[in-house]
Amino acid sequence: MKILIDTHIFLWLLYEPEKLSISILETLASEDNDLLLSSISIAEISIKKSLHKLNVEFDLDYVLEKLDIKTLDFDAESAMKLYEIPYFHKDPFDRMLISQALVHNLVVATVDEKFKFYEQLGLILLKSNS
Repeated sequence: MKILIDTHIFLWLLYEPEKLSISILETLASEDNDLLLSSISIAEISIKKSLHKLNVEFDLDYVLEKLDIKTLDFDAESAMKLYEIPYFHKDPFDRMLISQALVHNLVVATVDEKFKFYEQLGLILLKSNS
């Protein structure tokens, strides 16, 4: 399956993998799955870092290669989808990830409880079994 990793999950994978459940880690590590990081998450990390809201240092290209994660550009179709999704979640970065996942039929790996409100629109969330 194609899994869109949200920003929080990506940072936990890098810095605090012990916060992720065993089942999530196993799913993300499975060679049967394609892991994707949105250009939106890259922008979010960059913006929060420049505002001193996030203290991270890493070579993104190296990390993506090491973790076998591909990037996914935010496209016009995903941007247009934002018109259709309700404001259950006010975070603009997360709303863009949700829109992107809906357009591209991606499973989302997230710990954000607000994403579940979008399941009624067809959003598929990676479930943790432990």
